[in-house]
Amino acid sequence: MTHKIAILGASGYTGAELVRLIAEHPNMEITALAAERKAGQTMAEVFPHLRHLDLPRLCKIEQIDFGQIDLCFCALPHKTSQEVIRDLPSDLKIVDLSADFRLSDPDEYEKWYGNPHAALTHQDEAVYGLSEFYREDIRAARLVAGTGCNAATGQYVLRPLIAAGVIDLDDIILDLKCAVSGAGRALKENLLHAELSEGTNAYAVGGTHRHLGEFDQEFSKLAGRAVHIQFTPHLIPANRGILATSYVKGDPQSVFETLCAAYLDEPFIQMLPFGDTPSTHHVRGSNFCHIGVVADRIERRAIVIAALDNLTKGSSGQALQNANLMLGEPETTGLMMAPLFP
Repeated sequence: MTHKIAILGASGYTGAELVRLIAEHPNMEITALAAERKAGQTMAEVFPHLRHLDLPRLCKIEQIDFGQIDLCFCALPHKTSQEVIRDLPSDLKIVDLSADFRLSDPDEYEKWYGNPHAALTHQDEAVYGLSEFYREDIRAARLVAGTGCNAATGQYVLRPLIAAGVIDLDDIILDLKCAVSGAGRALKENLLHAELSEGTNAYAVGGTHRHLGEFDQEFSKLAGRAVHIQFTPHLIPANRGILATSYVKGDPQSVFETLCAAYLDEPFIQMLPFGDTPSTHHVRGSNFCHIGVVADRIERRAIVIAALDNLTKGSSGQALQNANLMLGEPETTGLMMAPLFP
């Protein structure tokens, strides 16, 4: 069976990544591509690296016949996404890549994103899209809320450790480096080459980063009590990749064994040998996440490091993984490509 797919927001980085991945999927066909400001153009004009693909011309959302669509990826900005999804057919399967449906508490959404939620009924039905931990819920879902790329990376490091109770929940530090594509494709002064290259900087310091809402929600749910981590993201002069380093208080060997057990049968999460550390170079362009554990020189402290591609495993690859589950396809279909190296 061939599933007919629509992508809304196809002119952004995550939209282009979805096209790249779905083009190799044996049972999906891209039927509609929407991009409001670039409607009427071809994908080859917007993204020349996709020139070889036979794709529909970009259109406006209202031009799409959603009655002919089996699943829709929504790669639109925060706030815009909820307003669009609210008006889509009620039986349409949707994977949303924005933040609009990640937080189950409307008050928390307004706190972190600055505006009241405009689609509360849809928020109630949305399933959080971290595939490895919500797999069965995703299979049965109509609307899946894709995770933030920073939030996904941090959760792969910390979720199993919090659930198993092998670390001190009041002493968790997460230091994260994210490539510039994580900020999207819109023109921004601080992302100009002359402003960004040859340097790096911390941002959203002191607990203001919006993905903390996801960490608070998911970690507190796991622990059965409030868990608040220290989290500092950094912008690095690279196109793709996230490297997350977490400092935790617990026995390093127990930390390593807990993570190994949690991810033993997961096709996309690769545990490195104890003492080895991952690199963003080794996951680039893939749906894999590499995790390493190192014993700190201070007794009973461990350093856990994860690397993934923010556009693939952190966003569009994860979205396709969710879509496979929702459509009854093998979860790994279209996603087992090797990382690009060098």
